[in-house]
Amino acid sequence: MIVYEASKQEFLGHVDEDVLVQRILSRFEERLGRRGTSEAEVRSWDNSMLHMYRILQDDDIPADAGVAIEYSIPQTSKRVDFLISGRNGSEENVVVVELKQWSALEKVPGKEAVVKTALGGGMREVTHPSYQAWSYAMLIEDFNENVQQQHIRLRPCAYLHNYRYEAGDPLVDGMYQTYLDAAPVFGKGDVARLRTFIKRYVTEGDDKALLYEIEHGRIRPSKSLQDSLVGMLEGNREFVMIDEQKVVYETALALAAKAVKTGTKQVMLIEGGPGTGKSVLAVNLLVALTARAMTSQYVTKNAAPRHVYAAKLKGSVKKKNIDNLFKGSGSYTQAEENDLDTLIVDEAHRLNEKSGMFQNLGENQTKEIIHAAQFSIFFIDEAQRVTLKDKGSADEIRRFASEAGADVTSGELVSQFRCDGSDGYIAWLEDVLGIRETANAHDMAVDYDFRVYRHPQELFDAIQEKNREKNKARLLAGYCWEWEKQYRASTDHRDITIPEHDFAVSWNLDNTETWAIDPASVKEAGCIHTSQGLEFDYVGVIIGDDLRVEDGQLVTDPSKRAKSDQSLRGLKKLQKEDPDEAAALAEQIIKNTYRTLMTRGQKGCWVYCTDPALADYLEARLQEEQQTGLMAAEAGETYTADKRDG
Repeated sequence: MIVYEASKQEFLGHVDEDVLVQRILSRFEERLGRRGTSEAEVRSWDNSMLHMYRILQDDDIPADAGVAIEYSIPQTSKRVDFLISGRNGSEENVVVVELKQWSALEKVPGKEAVVKTALGGGMREVTHPSYQAWSYAMLIEDFNENVQQQHIRLRPCAYLHNYRYEAGDPLVDGMYQTYLDAAPVFGKGDVARLRTFIKRYVTEGDDKALLYEIEHGRIRPSKSLQDSLVGMLEGNREFVMIDEQKVVYETALALAAKAVKTGTKQVMLIEGGPGTGKSVLAVNLLVALTARAMTSQYVTKNAAPRHVYAAKLKGSVKKKNIDNLFKGSGSYTQAEENDLDTLIVDEAHRLNEKSGMFQNLGENQTKEIIHAAQFSIFFIDEAQRVTLKDKGSADEIRRFASEAGADVTSGELVSQFRCDGSDGYIAWLEDVLGIRETANAHDMAVDYDFRVYRHPQELFDAIQEKNREKNKARLLAGYCWEWEKQYRASTDHRDITIPEHDFAVSWNLDNTETWAIDPASVKEAGCIHTSQGLEFDYVGVIIGDDLRVEDGQLVTDPSKRAKSDQSLRGLKKLQKEDPDEAAALAEQIIKNTYRTLMTRGQKGCWVYCTDPALADYLEARLQEEQQTGLMAAEAGETYTADKRDG
């Protein structure tokens, strides 16, 4: 959607008459339905458009070249600042200009295409302007069918009209060269250079024809994106499906095709516990549906799995458009009905009611996702709801599907890929944690490496040693230690401290989106938010004082959670209104959190408890389980008694 479009001559006239910004503002409100545009945004338009007015004051840039301002890239929250369209012989070109008000920035070593600049009253890390311009051009190329079929060439650049270059300037540092080559950057004093760049591609006007094609292009993934995704998945054993995974996969593909062909809304609900391969199936469906030219996105509330799976699909390919296939669950508050062909919702139990930082946007995330897609598939495990805001449930999905007139198909995944091939360990753990009584109270029925350590340093050392094999072991912890904002990117600060053992370790640093696969992160402790929806071979879990044993009984204590933990936000208010319900919910969330952390390991879970009585309890339950194994072995059954041979 383009907010403002005109010929170059019309654009210059609107600036001369001092009506341009008012036209942008009124069209912005009319087309995007937004009112109350900030003064800062209006000032930005006023300032930047005067600079573009000066750039286009060149007779060699055709008067009938197209000009567009504020193009909203479909199915994203991204807007392109300025477009100039025209031709150079038989070549049809659109120059994409990313405009910045910045006057200074700093480079950020160790992070690809990231700089630091003054925004919002402080220094913030943001993408390099050349990267931003290039990535927007790639998004349009990969999802706009008219651009693909008519071979419209997008020519990105960035213009920082307030930015004065200095010797050894960080803006053009060699670490950003890949993106500087793809999208040149221009600063203060570069009027002639930017004009030359535009005139290289726009020698003849097109009377806005190319802007029309971009505005009205059907949104479909390009063949190159389809082929790239399929190629990255092929031969990757991590994403191989077996048994009922394949059955669900084929059923989902058939439902997606039916939804698009017949125009009937379809909803699929798949329930499955930890390690049933929900995420593997979700990623396979994303790739397969994209390869069928369907607009599809992978959706989670938790950012960690989105970033990790996007990174795995990218491999060594630097393609921002792959990131566009991975979305947060609050991305659809203003989506049109059936805006996308398919939405694949992983970790659907984490869906919230409202969206946004202040939980003030939209009505209900489940409802909005079903509304936004012709076909939506939800993967859910209600026992992994770990915050008071988690509202996703099978009943809610069915209710909103019914209200939308959707056909609902249900399924279940039961084969365990985590926890060494059986759900016996999970059933045993749920009994141990008092989540539910199970038939596996004294029997894992599986060779799974569960250990209790009495010293946190020993656990930490063991996890680091195990990680050397495949980079698939991590230390995790309950959220009982503060994650102080000023130290979140400091490798020197130790958040988690256990003084009686002279032990200290940092929480996961706030400078990476892929903690679960970063090799250096084995030296840190991850929390529920960096590990849920992901898996490792081995996990070491530090159980804090929010789970203890008192008088022989398991007790949960929400007061021992860190103040920076948002999982129990709203509990104090609920305690005043309904103490019993508050206590029950807090207990459920604390136990679900440790169930989730302690089922991240496919082969083993090793724990340290800050409460010695809890360690005694776990060791006693483990000894009971091992004794059951010995008895089974003596009876001639196949069983491995010693879980510590790992």
